[in-house]
Amino acid sequence: MIREKEKDLRVILDCDVLICGGGIAGVAAAIAAAREGAKVVLTEREYALGGLATLGLITIYLPMCDGLGHQAEYGLVEELLRLSIKHGAEKDCTKLFFEPHSEAERRVGPRLSAQFNPEFFALEMEKLLLELGVDIQYGTLVCGTVMKAGGKVDAVIVENKAERCAIRCKSVVDATGDSYVAQYAGAPQALYRSGNGLASWYYYLTGGQLSLRMYGLSDVMPGENQSSDSQDNDIDNVIAGSRRYHGLDGAELSRMVSDGHQYMLRDMLEHRESAPDFVPVTMSTIPLLRMTRRLVGAYEMDDGELGAAMSDSVGTFCDWRKRGPMYELPFRCLYSPAVPNLVVAGRNISVTDAMWDITRVIPVCAVSGQAAGTAAAMGDDFPALDVSRLQARLTAAGVRLHCGDILK
Repeated sequence: MIREKEKDLRVILDCDVLICGGGIAGVAAAIAAAREGAKVVLTEREYALGGLATLGLITIYLPMCDGLGHQAEYGLVEELLRLSIKHGAEKDCTKLFFEPHSEAERRVGPRLSAQFNPEFFALEMEKLLLELGVDIQYGTLVCGTVMKAGGKVDAVIVENKAERCAIRCKSVVDATGDSYVAQYAGAPQALYRSGNGLASWYYYLTGGQLSLRMYGLSDVMPGENQSSDSQDNDIDNVIAGSRRYHGLDGAELSRMVSDGHQYMLRDMLEHRESAPDFVPVTMSTIPLLRMTRRLVGAYEMDDGELGAAMSDSVGTFCDWRKRGPMYELPFRCLYSPAVPNLVVAGRNISVTDAMWDITRVIPVCAVSGQAAGTAAAMGDDFPALDVSRLQARLTAAGVRLHCGDILK
């Protein structure tokens, strides 16, 4: 063992709301908190926003409708979808929900989704946050927390290229994807024990056509988005011989990345044998981890709660994998009484393993992010927060809270 010398840390920023993680959930939280008038700081360990959606090249804005003619998610989730395709969708943009169509047409048509360009999306999200006055701290890694009386977070310890330092905050949103803030703050956690399959997505150019190669584990809806001109070899659900990765150990994560790179290289070279003009354009620059560690909150939601009315609902969402199911997201899934001023968003929220696969995707991350950011701007004691006030603000921002509001 080596003991690191203790030292005083400089407080580089002081804010109302600190958001850790700049993926879709973190971006949604930052937009919501800033629009509520809070002084917002967002930290991101990479150097672009969007997380898996952009840096991971998982450029599929999965369905935000129930497949039976009803849009399931509203508010920032819709705003971000429109932002992602502002300069044109790459593929499979569903026009049924952007143009006048009957419910009957929507029932049998493709679900509300799109494939977007990652660079445009990342840059447009950054532009929006800057316009809202959000202080974005890139290349900043969460390293710990400083706690105060009552179990609240006083500051988050971070490290950037210049120094190890601290950011003081009134409330904090953990949107890291791996629940790092919750872990350091001592909030109860749960691991995804099944591990993550190997995947390495990349874009390539051949025959003058730019395409996305979903190599390895991919989020493809059964029977959906399979147009007549789809290329079957653009999707591989399993990389033969690959293992599962939990994604929280440095050595294991390094192996996952290098394994993915080498499988991807072989895949590229095989394509070049049959198509000499095949050229890879870009590849995922972060590990494609779906589920790792989450909060055990005041409530754990399960996938069996279809249509269940939640009195503290902060938004509705659907199951991207199949038509029909619609859910209400309880605010209780976003906090733990153990750390009153900490709220989580994205794939950190408190759900069972069966539900985790439904809530980890872009639309639901935007729903939970908007709720978390709005709540964080309202106060610093989430178990005691007046949920009716939160719901009123979300409703004013265009969010639908209950399935009955949509299906009636």
